[in-house]
Amino acid sequence: MTVAISAVVAVGCGLVALAYGSSGFGGFEVIRGVLTGSLDAAQEAIVMQARLPRVVFAAIVGAALATSGAVFQTVLRNPLADPYILGISGGAALGGTIFMTLGSVAVATVTMGVPAAAFVGALGALALIFAVERWTPASRASNYVLLLTGVVFNAFASAIIMFLKSVVSAQKAQELLFYLMGSLAVEGTDAATIVACAAVVLACVVGLIWFARDLNALSLGDDDAAALGVPVTQVRRWTVGISSVAVAVAVAFSGLIGFVGLVVPHGIRLVVGPDHRVLLPTCALGGAGFLIVADLVARSAFGVFSSTLPVGVVTAAIGAPLFVFFLWRSMN
Repeated sequence: MTVAISAVVAVGCGLVALAYGSSGFGGFEVIRGVLTGSLDAAQEAIVMQARLPRVVFAAIVGAALATSGAVFQTVLRNPLADPYILGISGGAALGGTIFMTLGSVAVATVTMGVPAAAFVGALGALALIFAVERWTPASRASNYVLLLTGVVFNAFASAIIMFLKSVVSAQKAQELLFYLMGSLAVEGTDAATIVACAAVVLACVVGLIWFARDLNALSLGDDDAAALGVPVTQVRRWTVGISSVAVAVAVAFSGLIGFVGLVVPHGIRLVVGPDHRVLLPTCALGGAGFLIVADLVARSAFGVFSSTLPVGVVTAAIGAPLFVFFLWRSMN
């Protein structure tokens, strides 16, 4: 029932985001035009080529970040864990920044784009983190190794990015800044790419739900989970790996969008409880709805600032006070 309600809310957010935007064309006029097929060429371009891709991709990215955030908070047993804490975001940002700084990069006969470079960077960071964990003595807690390695790698990636921003032109530095603040400007992206991203994220969410019972046991602690027959190390590696792939896909195309993976799981957990069989699908739908609304706010700001705001700015502005509220609720 809770998942069904979340699905209805997410779909409602999507319809509202389709109906409104930075142009004057919106409201019931949009819905009526879509249902009756009475949109003219300009109106159809606004809805189908400008708004729809952003709404769909906002749902994809929001689902990936929120679901991964819930998993990381459980696996690392850290309520402040989010999809970026393991260094996946740092690797993606570093890969995308290097590509944007150096220009076109070709591998064999394939020319890489920013999303491809960011995805490679994210997977490289994940491989490094798992390698460090594998070399660590068994007596050390794996979750702390993952956490500390991610924090250190993020700091390293941030330093390299700051260096690159300091040696490029002012125009290029501005371009890098907007990329790093997060954006869902996927207009013009072919439908096959968006469908492929959706398929990967959906597969990751389903895979994480498959481990829901094991995650319930892990939330009790490693010793208790092992006593219940859960292979703790394998579950941790699989869930972290699957979550990281979902985050890598999201960050590769959207840049860094903060607070979705931190705020949404906390809010959903207060409503539905800690059972991951319900928590994970609800987080996916809640994250989709949250980011759709945040992107609608970013697009609507065009009339005020004569420019579309980076969605990462909006999620931070909304997410920070929400997180303080959820933290206060959980302590009372």
